[in-house]
Amino acid sequence: MQNYILIIGACGQIGTELTYALREKYGADQVIASDIREGNKDLMESGPFEILDATDYDALEEVVAYYEINEVYLMAAMLSATAEKFPERAWSLNMNSLFNVLNLGKEKKITKIFWPSSIAVFGANTPKNNTPQSAIMEPSTVYGISKQSGERWCEYNHRKYGVDVRSLRYPGLISWKTMPGGGTTDYAVEIYHKALSDGRYTCFLKEDTALPMMFMDDAIRATMELMDSEGKNIKIRSSYNLSAMSFTPAEIANSIRKRLPEFQMTCQPDFRQNIADTWPSSIDDSKAKSDWGWKAEFDLDATTETMLKNLK
Repeated sequence: MQNYILIIGACGQIGTELTYALREKYGADQVIASDIREGNKDLMESGPFEILDATDYDALEEVVAYYEINEVYLMAAMLSATAEKFPERAWSLNMNSLFNVLNLGKEKKITKIFWPSSIAVFGANTPKNNTPQSAIMEPSTVYGISKQSGERWCEYNHRKYGVDVRSLRYPGLISWKTMPGGGTTDYAVEIYHKALSDGRYTCFLKEDTALPMMFMDDAIRATMELMDSEGKNIKIRSSYNLSAMSFTPAEIANSIRKRLPEFQMTCQPDFRQNIADTWPSSIDDSKAKSDWGWKAEFDLDATTETMLKNLK
C-alpha cells in the first residue's frame, strides 16, 4: 500500500521545507501540499497543491478521501507575536484545525498525524535552564495556551482512541530558504539578512536574552525521524522536548562578526521581550534522545556559516 501524505500549512516557514524534504523522500505525487493560499513558485511547481482551510472539516475530509491520504502533517498555525494581536482568530485556527485532524484519526480515516508544539508551552515559573520534559506549564501567550491545550488533546486522543499522533516542541527555527512568520525568535533569521544587506541590525530583544534555537535542517530531520520511528518507541504522546543550541542576540552577533567584522547590532526591546522572558533559556531533550535516537548536527557557528553562505 502506498503512503500518501497531506501537509496542511505547506506555505509556512516549516511547511515549505518539510514539503520539499518529504517529496524528495517519497516522490512528488505522494505528498500533497495545501494551504489557505498559494505558495512560492518553486513550491507550486514541485507537486500537487490544494487550496484548503484547515478549520473546514468537510473540505479537509474531501481532500483526504480524494488523495487516499494516510499521514497528515498539520503545520498551519498563527505564531506567538501575531497571535497576541489577534487572540480569538489565533485560538480558532490553532485549535479547530487540530480537532479536525484528530477527528479524522479517531474515525480511522488517516493512520498517522504530526502536530508541532513549541517551547511557548512553558511559562515564567518553568525552570529556565535545561527545562525538563515534564515541568510546570503556565504559558502567558495565546499561542502558548493553544499549544499546551493541543498537547493535552493529542495525548487524550492517543490514550482514549488509539490515534497515532506525534509531536515535537520546536525551539526557535533558523532558515535561509523561507522567512519566518511572526514569532518571537524571528530575530535570529532577520539578523543574517540585515547583516548582508545593511551591515547592521536593530534587535527587538535584549542582547542577553538566551533562547533555545535550531537550524531548520535539524528540525526537518527530527520531524521525519520521529514519524519514521516504530510506534512502540514513541513513549510521549503530548510532545517531545527538542533541542540543538541556545544563544543570545549578543552571541549570534559575535558569530556573524567572525565572518563580517564590520557588522553592528543595537537592541530596542519591544513587546516580544515580555514573551521571551517567560520562555526557557535551554532545553533538556534527553527523552527524545533515548526514545528514538535524536541528535542535533548544527551549532551556532555552523548555522551562521550556512546562513551567510546561502543568503549571499
